Amino acid sequence: MIAEDEFKRIVDYVKKRYGIDLSQKRVLVAGRLENYILRNGYLGYHDYMEEVESNPNGEEAANLINILTTNHTYFMRETVHFDFLKQTVLPQLKISASAHKDLRIWSAASSTGEEPYTIAMVLMDFFGIEHSKWDTKVLATDISTRVLEYASKGVYLDEQIAPLPDRWKKRYFKAISDKEYQAKEELKKEVIFRQFNLMSPFPFKKKFHVVFLRNVMIYFQDATKYELLSKVYDYLEPGGYLFIGTTEGLDRNRIRFQFVQPSIYRKV
Repeated sequence: MIAEDEFKRIVDYVKKRYGIDLSQKRVLVAGRLENYILRNGYLGYHDYMEEVESNPNGEEAANLINILTTNHTYFMRETVHFDFLKQTVLPQLKISASAHKDLRIWSAASSTGEEPYTIAMVLMDFFGIEHSKWDTKVLATDISTRVLEYASKGVYLDEQIAPLPDRWKKRYFKAISDKEYQAKEELKKEVIFRQFNLMSPFPFKKKFHVVFLRNVMIYFQDATKYELLSKVYDYLEPGGYLFIGTTEGLDRNRIRFQFVQPSIYRKV
């Protein structure tokens, strides 16, 4: 069983470095770390954290966040967002960005890739034969190197791609076994996967037209969440859209975004 001082040490480290609040996740922390620590020859939690803290950019520090972060997602999750993107956002951007034909969309907590690949399919579906004239590559970032490696391979089980329209399955995926499908190169080249900590300074040279920041802020305390939202606002183009999880709520008095509809906001 994890002791109070061991749990606090892990919680404090993860919150300070990544902004993630695990203070109410004691069972999760112990359940995910205990076997890993024993399997890798550490004497206990403190021994393991000595290694993590002494080399915060090292392999064990990466392993810690890979183990502790929850990465449950699926294709077409919260379909209302993709409908709104295709029916409302993209027609606007097709006009406002027509001069340079450069759309910048960021999937900021991309996990195992279902979200950014879905966005890419929506984009290709919307632009059709004109797609080749536009730069619509999706930036997909996550804190976990493990899920990014999974996502970049683009291999999913048949039940994972089941929510996709049949025409998308046929066009963008190929069978590689009885139960596995892989994203075709046409789709994979539309998504750029990068490791990124949302608590770090934003390194982007250009502002985004759309940011998907869904189902990640539930792990942040309020102060961290609204500080992040302020940074996102600054890195959105005027008129740009922010999508958050449909179960997430924001205090409209603490944000500069204009409320569009539940879970969808716009920079004015």
